[in-house]
Amino acid sequence: MFAAATSPGQNRTPRPPARPPADRPRDAFFDNAKYLAIVLVAMGHSWEPLKGDSRVLEAAYCLVYAFHMPAFIIISGYFSRNFDMRPDRLKRLVTGVVVPYVLFETAYSVFQRFVVGDSGQDISLLDPWYLTWFLCALFSWRLTTPLWRAVRHPLPVAFGIAMLASVSPSIGDDLDLQRVLQFLPYFVLGLCLRPEHFRLVRRWPVRIAAVPVFAAALAFSWWSVPRMNTAWFYHRDSAQELGAPWWCGPVMVLAMFGCSMVLTAGFFSWVPGRRTWFTALGAGTLYGYLLHGFVVKYGVHAGWFDPKWLHGPLGEILVTALAGGCVTLLCTSPVRRVFRFSMEPRMDWAFRRDAAEKAREREPRSREMAGV
Repeated sequence: MFAAATSPGQNRTPRPPARPPADRPRDAFFDNAKYLAIVLVAMGHSWEPLKGDSRVLEAAYCLVYAFHMPAFIIISGYFSRNFDMRPDRLKRLVTGVVVPYVLFETAYSVFQRFVVGDSGQDISLLDPWYLTWFLCALFSWRLTTPLWRAVRHPLPVAFGIAMLASVSPSIGDDLDLQRVLQFLPYFVLGLCLRPEHFRLVRRWPVRIAAVPVFAAALAFSWWSVPRMNTAWFYHRDSAQELGAPWWCGPVMVLAMFGCSMVLTAGFFSWVPGRRTWFTALGAGTLYGYLLHGFVVKYGVHAGWFDPKWLHGPLGEILVTALAGGCVTLLCTSPVRRVFRFSMEPRMDWAFRRDAAEKAREREPRSREMAGV
């Protein structure tokens, strides 16, 4: 009688929702991509003191600068998709971006003033120096993420802002706003991407096509070395400041974006998707990025790049290998443990715990006590 009065599935204790894993496994592809991109960043910086004597090295420098930061920014945008104004995420933004910016902007200024001997170098948090511009930009981009998620057509709007910035020399250098605005489309593109887009560019036809594309890009870079101002790759000046007609600004924003996207797609196509010996280093790319600048700047000051034999092919290869090895070392766990206080500080003492965070911590405990 009881069985007849109830249908299957009724009067059962409702099953609670699955408990999310405490630590979601990292995606090996993105860790590999971040590591390889940061190696290219370090190599590019090591080429700067040498490239004036080698047209081939100058061409390689232009090729790398056409896509290495766009690739890094796209990944940053992709991992900012879920950012909102929730207190715990704002806390991570402060501890992971603002605090490192303040500390390293100050450290670089002190280093430049007292180690390099530049008496005119002042400490100014409004004028990012050398590598710290990226932290300033990342803070601005991530803070505006909810706005980009609400806009109907975010990428065209971001292009409009970048093109207007490229013809506005009055923006000035405060907070490196030119770079923040001109690189904005890459970050917004990252916000719009989905996992299937990355899988699309990692197919074998794309990998095969990437080889002649990079070969052609290197040949074009070699041809353009005496004909093009490499400052266009930095996105830190308006067209007028680069001595070009104003209309060149919007044209170059679109042209550089198109070239960067083709090369970035080729770069992503060859990034391994499986775990490799350098996958774990992808979690420490911020360390490698911020710390290798001290090595490069001190090397220039100390004359490490002055010997003539370094300005030949073998010397350039050696410098490139040393730059890759140096930034790899700076991404390792021992270095991260030493400098974690400056790049991943906990700072629980500085923030109040909101009610939602307390509730999220109580929920697993209550389930455990209930035997769930």
